[in-house]
Amino acid sequence: MTIQVELIDGAICRVAPRGLDLLLGHCRVKRFRRTSGWVVVGSDPIRTKPAGPAYRGPERRLYI
Repeated sequence: MTIQVELIDGAICRVAPRGLDLLLGHCRVKRFRRTSGWVVVGSDPIRTKPAGPAYRGPERRLYI
């Protein structure tokens, strides 16, 4: 499966999902196409990978 992507320089190409992740990480994507239509980076909501664990306190789960 490939995803249609418009880069910030205006070029339109098709990339694998991993390629889209890489291009988004390098801020090279202007918009990309979902089944619902074009998603504009910076305007429309997109999922991002968490930077790390959200909870940084002491471990409180009981291990048996």
